[in-house]
Amino acid sequence: MNSVPSPSLNRALELGRRVLEIEARAVASLAERIGEAFVQATGMILGCKGRVIVSGIGKSGHIARKFAATLASTGTPAYFVHAAEAAHGDLGMIAAEDIVIAISNSGASAELLTIVPQVKRRGARLIAITGNADSPLALDADVHLDAAVAEEACPLNLAPTASTTAELALSDALAVALLDARGFGTEDFARSHPGGSLGRRLLTHVRDVMRPREHVPTITDDVFLIEALLAMTRGSMGMTVALGADGKPEGIFTDGDLRRALEKGIDVRTTRLSKVLTKNPHAIAPDALAAEAAEMMERLRVSQLLVIDSDGTLLGALNTHDLMQARVI
Repeated sequence: MNSVPSPSLNRALELGRRVLEIEARAVASLAERIGEAFVQATGMILGCKGRVIVSGIGKSGHIARKFAATLASTGTPAYFVHAAEAAHGDLGMIAAEDIVIAISNSGASAELLTIVPQVKRRGARLIAITGNADSPLALDADVHLDAAVAEEACPLNLAPTASTTAELALSDALAVALLDARGFGTEDFARSHPGGSLGRRLLTHVRDVMRPREHVPTITDDVFLIEALLAMTRGSMGMTVALGADGKPEGIFTDGDLRRALEKGIDVRTTRLSKVLTKNPHAIAPDALAAEAAEMMERLRVSQLLVIDSDGTLLGALNTHDLMQARVI
């Protein structure tokens, strides 16, 4: 077995930087070239009454598959059809009201050119993303998006590198333009991503994770501190809420407040809670996202938040443990 020579570290670093610079230039040049055709493609897809089918072969096929997935998750129903499989039966998926987006750097991929006449015959429209505006695929398309690059990042100028990066960036640009045009928002995105941490962060509201008022330890502020400690212990939240005569929160007493009180030598049996509690406690509305509560806690450096309605009435409370248990943080 032939041994593989170890690359020079300097050479590896030099090549790595060169690749990134070439690909960065390839993407930057796209911004200077997109124009009317990009707007036409966006409008065509927005007006599509059928489905969006994305197709490609080889490395461009991988980009096409990712593009279809991005479209589908951002408000544009789409699916990927492998160009080679399309010529062997999958072409039957394409109907007259569909739009086909074909991606090919050369614009001359035999597998794609084979299916173009059938796409046209069915009445579907064709958007081509290629690196050659004079290619057969570009010329046959209803709209052509130019993804040409000056050179590949491969030292041999052969392996698809800068060209696939350009295809990826241009397809992302189109997906984001469509997302914006559809008014696709955070809630829409969450509904497309219900699984995993992303869905939990976007779909979980404070009301879903808070402890209801009946489970929040409460007390009046005229009691002795020892009674507040007992209430805090029973509640297992690391705090107790002091309620006024109107039943609305007047303050909060936390583990941190207790430590600070003990450091000052305060006698818990003779000191009134009103002397040591934190006035105007931080609160959040029940309809806020749980992720907002997590951000608020981190920014304010607190471990608990009260949950109140628009009138200031206590509805519940939550702490970092509640957010962790819901896997929001």
